[in-house]
Amino acid sequence: MAQLPPGIRFITLFSRDQWYRAFIFILTFLLYASFHLSRKPISIVKGELHKHCAASHEVELNSYREYAAQIQPVKKPSNVSQCGWEPFDKNNYKQLLGALDYSFLCAYAIGMYLSGIIGERLPIRYYLTVGMLASGLFTAMFGLGYFYNIHNLWFYIMAQIANGLVQTTGWPSVVTCIGNWFGKGRRGLIMGMWNSHTSVGNILGSLIAAYWVSTCWGLSFVVPGVIIAVMGIVCFLFLIEHPKDISCSCTPSSSSKAFLNGAGRFRVQMPTLNAKETCKSQTLQDPEMEHLLIDSENCTMSLNSGTAVTAEGRHGTSAISFLGALRIPGVIEFSLCLLFAKLVSYTFLFWLPLYITNVEHLDAKRAGDLSTLFDVGGIFGGILAGLISDRLEKRASTCGMMLLLAAPTLYMFSAVSKMGLEATIVMLLISGALVNGPYALITTAVSADLGTHKSLKGNARALSTVTAIIDGTGSVGAALGPLLAGLISPSGWNNVFYMLMVADACALLFLLRLIQKELRCNADYTLFKEH
Repeated sequence: MAQLPPGIRFITLFSRDQWYRAFIFILTFLLYASFHLSRKPISIVKGELHKHCAASHEVELNSYREYAAQIQPVKKPSNVSQCGWEPFDKNNYKQLLGALDYSFLCAYAIGMYLSGIIGERLPIRYYLTVGMLASGLFTAMFGLGYFYNIHNLWFYIMAQIANGLVQTTGWPSVVTCIGNWFGKGRRGLIMGMWNSHTSVGNILGSLIAAYWVSTCWGLSFVVPGVIIAVMGIVCFLFLIEHPKDISCSCTPSSSSKAFLNGAGRFRVQMPTLNAKETCKSQTLQDPEMEHLLIDSENCTMSLNSGTAVTAEGRHGTSAISFLGALRIPGVIEFSLCLLFAKLVSYTFLFWLPLYITNVEHLDAKRAGDLSTLFDVGGIFGGILAGLISDRLEKRASTCGMMLLLAAPTLYMFSAVSKMGLEATIVMLLISGALVNGPYALITTAVSADLGTHKSLKGNARALSTVTAIIDGTGSVGAALGPLLAGLISPSGWNNVFYMLMVADACALLFLLRLIQKELRCNADYTLFKEH
């Protein structure tokens, strides 16, 4: 018999279920990367909407002249002023650009609370497809203002509001889908890697927008709009919401023995007697810590007896209420922490290119390219946070450690970035890792843990609502951050960084109680081993 080709041998190394999980991992990664790809252009185009006028910024103009010699001259619309695109060419341009950010993020925050509740009651594939197609439409709509010579501020604000509302369909849908397919065993690492779609989308969005920003900034929006719409069609054709839909088994937990039975999916969990499990079982009596330690398998429900058996169907439970989701231990604390963590992250997302333009005296394209290093750091930060939290089994402590390091790092960034381009590059990577690490962990692994909490008794339909509450609260901070940056920046960029450091401290403050619980459990476990 002939030897199998290497490619076929590689395929047979993995089971059918593993291949499906890999496919869903990659597909949802690409789907949500396209969401962030379509959000990034506004931060890149800001430097083109308002240019530095010759009368007041002669130094910056010399830099622009040097770069202009390297590119082809492009014919501009007749009514484009020397200072940029009307109405953003006035002295209050920072407030107007901040209003664009705020309109998008405020609509996103409000819509997120409703999105999770609606998403639980509709098929994810249809819900996500419609959202992506609509998002593509409204993203491109902003860019059409360039081609149709539109200078009405409200046109751009309404485009941002509409886009913010429809973009809320993305996060609860993809997190619910990935939570359905992957168990808790290595959830922090897996979702840390998966959550790099945020940074990948930001990087691609920056590069695409920067390619056209100096010649035809309308295409900086139209092209990302087309991309997310195409990905919406891909979602409709290929997304599988749940393993049960194709008769795949649930993912067994690595810490217990499980027996799975087709569509019904029941589990027998055998008792364990080692010291660590004893400590965990004692700690589970504290409902505030239960979300950090329980097995969050979608198809698992533990009983008080030594052996637990459950047969919970996916469609046999009703959707959880908003107040019911808030009562899950840990939801409120992590939501408030994310509010301030996301405030910092989104301030960088929307204002970093403009900050680099002002400090390093670079043009919009070069500033946009340089800002992608912050997202590169964010990729490593998200993976590192997931890996550490899996190893320590302490989500809150991992977030707290990174938040504690982030505040002084932001101060260093504000000081070092004025020393030259090389120092700015290093601080962008470090700051990106520490700022995005907690944000990534809370929005992925923590949300999935809480959305499959033991108190839900196997109701996997709660995951979308819990995810929406956490990310919706975080989006309130995402709306406030860029708005505050727009209001504070005229008094100096140092004040913006002070605001970001205070926000990091507040995020850490809301986690202190959970961190204390985790450390107390660890101390109890150590004491138990000694005796």
